[in-house]
Amino acid sequence: MPHHRQGRQFLLLGIIVLLALTLKGALLATNVVPFNSDEAVVGLMARHILLAGERAVFYYGQAYMGSLDAWLIAGAFARFGISTLTMRLVQVLLFSGLLVSYWLLARRFCNSEGAALLGALYIALPPVLLTLYTTATLGGYNEVLLLGNLVLLLAHDLAEGRESWLRWLALGAAAGLGFWTLGLIVVYLVPVGLFLLWRLRRHPWRRYLLAGLAFLVFSSPWWVYNFTHGQAGLLVLRNPPVTDSRLSPVLPPGTRLAGFFLIGLTGLLGLRYPWSAEWVSLLLSLPVLVFYGAAVAYGYSRWRADRRFGHDSYGLLWLLAGSHILFFVGTRFGSDPTGRYLLPLYVPVSIFSADLWGELRRRSRMLFSAALIFVLTFNLVGHVWGARGAAKITTQFNSRFQFDNTHDAELIAFLLDKGQPYGYSNYWVSYKIAFLSDERVILAPRLPYKEHLIYDENDDRYPAYTTRVREADRAVYVTSNQPALDALLRERFAGLGIAFQEQEIGPYRVFYGLSSNVSPQELGY
Repeated sequence: MPHHRQGRQFLLLGIIVLLALTLKGALLATNVVPFNSDEAVVGLMARHILLAGERAVFYYGQAYMGSLDAWLIAGAFARFGISTLTMRLVQVLLFSGLLVSYWLLARRFCNSEGAALLGALYIALPPVLLTLYTTATLGGYNEVLLLGNLVLLLAHDLAEGRESWLRWLALGAAAGLGFWTLGLIVVYLVPVGLFLLWRLRRHPWRRYLLAGLAFLVFSSPWWVYNFTHGQAGLLVLRNPPVTDSRLSPVLPPGTRLAGFFLIGLTGLLGLRYPWSAEWVSLLLSLPVLVFYGAAVAYGYSRWRADRRFGHDSYGLLWLLAGSHILFFVGTRFGSDPTGRYLLPLYVPVSIFSADLWGELRRRSRMLFSAALIFVLTFNLVGHVWGARGAAKITTQFNSRFQFDNTHDAELIAFLLDKGQPYGYSNYWVSYKIAFLSDERVILAPRLPYKEHLIYDENDDRYPAYTTRVREADRAVYVTSNQPALDALLRERFAGLGIAFQEQEIGPYRVFYGLSSNVSPQELGY
């Protein structure tokens, strides 16, 4: 490519990155992405790494999401201070790298450089689902998407004959680091493995061996933890997080398949908000669905055409899509309604869309402009309407806990003022308040949060907090939009003859000044 054309490509890519940063900046400046306990756990891990010398291997309380994100955030905390903004800025930086990786992928697969830029533009102004899980961290989605894209890039280059020891080494390293970070990386590794075996057969076996060794080295935290903690990692792979049918029922494959199309795919394409069953707009969704249907059809025709000319690299995208659907339907992860496990599908979605836009541009500038503007505007409308909703743009899909951080500081100040910074609450309050208070307020997550009031022991992800609360002279109880639990607490306190006071603070209700210290176990939980 001539230097002037290459310079123009980089300039346009820079403008697209700036557009993405503008959208992220607007979301952060307006505080429309609430800070929840899932994200707070990552922040607390980073804080403990930095200040207490902890060496966490996995997200607290589980053995299937590595602590890479917490380590990166700990580094940022050391440089810029401990805050939610610092955590979000790390995600913005990771997303910038992710955006560039999508552009590099589109350059490999699309018909033209222009189409590759259109694919990057789609990721810069994406459906709400991608924005949500690359703005608020849940422990590694930005990283695993970036590493997954790197795996795809390296596999494509190796299959096209650009072989080198360094590429094989990098492939194994990216795959290994991704495996430790989040098991979701398997939806990249399975199609890549099948694709390379098909294209290269077994000829470069020494290089397969090198990639395998690099994989083991870079995923070693997972293996070491697994073999020193009673095969905890393997048990999670065999029985992923859903373990108690009373708390989260395991759905049969047929239901998961229906859920993929009706819930997962609609969230992925931005037709429905990830945190609710509400559609952005049924009227506007119809032409958007027509566009995506045409993009998939064009992607299929591209694959058929490439095969006729002896090129089947486009088939890697279809392998990725197919293996991902099988993964979603065939495992318990398909019971998750949030759509976060479908994020890798943005690779084929963005490339199929970019290729279709490129084809429309060659055939009709007017049709191309209408399709591009409509889809990107629809994505932005989803952001605006979502941000103006009561839940805002949230990772919380339990409607009773869909409130922002408006009253958090007031709750912290109240507990500190009363000299009662220790107590009990539910998962969605405990870790968030611990992080926002710099761990001056510790609420052990020993209360249930679901309507059936069944407590899940997995909610107690950091037992050190529970120990500190049990050792305190007195404890408070904090609930959040839980009238049934409030009534039960009053009944149990009265039954034990315990006097108490109540204070309502926004969505929170504080039971404080208890005449006798009592634990949830003593109340009957």
